Amino acid sequence: MTSQPPKAPPLYPKTHLLAASGIAALLSLALLVFPSSEVEAKRTTLSLELETPAEQLKQDQSTEELVQAANDATPSPFAQIDQQDTPETTAKAEEPKAPNHREVIVAKGDTLSTLFEKVGLPASSVHEILASDKQAKQFSQLKHGQKLEFEMGPDGQLNNLHSKVSDLETITLTKNAKGYTFKRVTAQPTLKSAYVHGVITSSLSASGQRAGLPHSMTMQMAKIFGYDIDFAQDIHPGDQFEVIYEQKVINGKTVSTGNILSARFINRGKTYTAVRYTNKQGVSNYYTAEGNSMRKAFIRTPVDFARISSRFSSGRKHPILNKIRAHKGVDYAAPRGTPIKATGDGKVLLAGRQGGYGNTVIIQHGNTYRTLYGHMQGFAKGIKTGGTVKQGQVIGYIGTTGLSTGPHLHYEFQVNGVHVDPLGQKLPMADPIAKSERTRFLQQSQPLMARMNQEKATLLASSKR
Repeated sequence: MTSQPPKAPPLYPKTHLLAASGIAALLSLALLVFPSSEVEAKRTTLSLELETPAEQLKQDQSTEELVQAANDATPSPFAQIDQQDTPETTAKAEEPKAPNHREVIVAKGDTLSTLFEKVGLPASSVHEILASDKQAKQFSQLKHGQKLEFEMGPDGQLNNLHSKVSDLETITLTKNAKGYTFKRVTAQPTLKSAYVHGVITSSLSASGQRAGLPHSMTMQMAKIFGYDIDFAQDIHPGDQFEVIYEQKVINGKTVSTGNILSARFINRGKTYTAVRYTNKQGVSNYYTAEGNSMRKAFIRTPVDFARISSRFSSGRKHPILNKIRAHKGVDYAAPRGTPIKATGDGKVLLAGRQGGYGNTVIIQHGNTYRTLYGHMQGFAKGIKTGGTVKQGQVIGYIGTTGLSTGPHLHYEFQVNGVHVDPLGQKLPMADPIAKSERTRFLQQSQPLMARMNQEKATLLASSKR
């Protein structure tokens, strides 16, 4: 049996080979996770070569275009607002002004001369322009916030000056061969009627304002009902008023108010009505809904919304003389300068100083009645001894002349030379609607009363919902 040569022993023990295999595997894994600096450098260089800055910018622009396209397809709800707020959009929307057109807004302290200088016109030209037409001087009566529009000629001279004085009125100066021509344009408003209902909680003025009644209408209402209601002492919380009045409207905007067409006032449970009526002769007055005259020979009080500080009395202690002395009139306390009205038509017997009354006006009304107004600060323009006055005409202003402790009016009322209490005196009535016009009057009065009833019912129904 032939013997085989013995096997050569292994170069490395088996355990060594297994250990070497494990180490090699760990090194390979490490190289994959942590590349060498040379490999990392090559990778970075490759990245820069494939994505240059120019190409990156182009890629960013492409991305923005895609985003913009998506936004255009689904617009933001604020897109229109954002677009309107940008200066570029505003500039495009505005019509470019002609190079010869200038506009200025009157600021505090401005005169026509300073405004001319602002638009490049010599201040010396103001006199020439204003002297060219008698009415042109109205351009010098400037109001704060008023806009003036200038149109210049090729020679730099003024061709046209235009201004809107109010919602109803514009004035213009236009150059011609002789100088300038003045023109006034007054818009004709549309007349509409409005209804207002209010409840007295404090003063009539405040309640009217809260109800939305313009102040001028509140004053007009007080004048209409002034024959029956003393607004200085008769007003009571809970009293109500209703008014239908004219509104003057241009292009849907109320620019002013007109007359009260009808009114109703509930004072301490008693109802007073008034309807404006113009007779066939063109004379307008107020009457009750039944046709009786609202106008009486005298109005109740000579001062609107004043406070009664002292009443008619046969035994009052005088605040200055400090002794018992009859107070033959009624004192109305009000701020200095408050207007005083004649309570009736008449002839002025005195407009001057009279003892403790200070500045005084005495008016004779026919043969029976006489009124006196004392402690005035001064007299109204045109009021003089021997002159005549109309009911409601301002004759003077509240003051403290004579024996007076504070600004007020001392008012006296005489009947056939005897002093009576003005607050308790029954006033004489004026004539009612003429019989020949009664039917025509009722054709106006009844629809107005019906409208107030309907409007009030609607308000009450809506407030209960």
